Amino acid sequence: MKERPLRTSVIGSLPFPGWLEHASAHLAEFGTADREELVEDAVRVAIRDQVEAGLDAITDGEQTRLDFNLSFYGYLEGLELEAAAPRRFGPPAHDQRGRHAIKGKLAAPRGLGAVDEFARLKRLAAAGGVPAGVALKASVPGPYTLAWRLIPGGRYKDRWAIAAALMPIVSAELAALVQAGCREIAVDEPSMSVYAHRENTKKFVALFNETVEAVDTVARICTHLCFGNYKGRAVGPRRYAPMFPAFLSVHADEIHVEMASREFAEPEVIQAIAASGKDTAVGVIDVKNYYIESPEDVAVRVRLANKYAPADRLVLAPDCGLSQTARWAARKKLANLVAGVAIVRKEKGIR
Repeated sequence: MKERPLRTSVIGSLPFPGWLEHASAHLAEFGTADREELVEDAVRVAIRDQVEAGLDAITDGEQTRLDFNLSFYGYLEGLELEAAAPRRFGPPAHDQRGRHAIKGKLAAPRGLGAVDEFARLKRLAAAGGVPAGVALKASVPGPYTLAWRLIPGGRYKDRWAIAAALMPIVSAELAALVQAGCREIAVDEPSMSVYAHRENTKKFVALFNETVEAVDTVARICTHLCFGNYKGRAVGPRRYAPMFPAFLSVHADEIHVEMASREFAEPEVIQAIAASGKDTAVGVIDVKNYYIESPEDVAVRVRLANKYAPADRLVLAPDCGLSQTARWAARKKLANLVAGVAIVRKEKGIR
């Protein structure tokens, strides 16, 4: 389902326009029609930024995930939302994020909202003149990553128990996305990368495969494995070695790995993924750095990745979602990503 060698893509999130970030802190002042107008306009902007950059695959920029009542956790029953974060002041980091207490059986009778997001993306992309051949991608966090902000307790004794309960909920959301016409879905599991050094990676693979079992033959399944990017900060050892070779058995067509911010450490992972018959999505844009990579910087990284995987097995993308990067920088980085890939395509005679 990947039609172009050296394909360009994004992970999922894009930065909010400034006006949307301001509005999201004052949602109580808006009516339901106002909110829908806000998010529709924001998705239009996200589509335009990606199309202007020239990407081969785009998302809605996750612009509707403004606040807990519009996020995945807001769709879950059985929660007491937003327990206090353990630290509120000082340098921004992951321990300033609140967590949710579990008070009953976890369920999502209305789904997780991703289907509505994709329907909006599909409609606005058609109305906005997105070029033919540009793929529309939806993103959903996998159950292990989604479990991170839930506090174990009661019937769910640990994170694995929570993830097991979330698995059929996420799986149902994936099936509903396919039913809605989505043919490319990113099931993102960065938490698996973060904890691979101390958890059973075969359990990770089994959980992932069970999650995508209903859709992995009818949609292009991608997974994003990075080390965290909240406030531009990683969390956990930034090493892929503990994940492989176990993760070569995930039922995904594309595995994305963070490379730019790690100075292309462990490039053998690129080769291993491609050799297993999967596409390797290589992060060639550092989203944690405000250095704007030039097209030639990107071309150097693409050539390096191409030493480890053939062009028809490579996807080029940022290291992670761009939600933590200012929009002015994100737009330049995406435009230069595409321009850099174009240099290498020209060298290889790829249209």
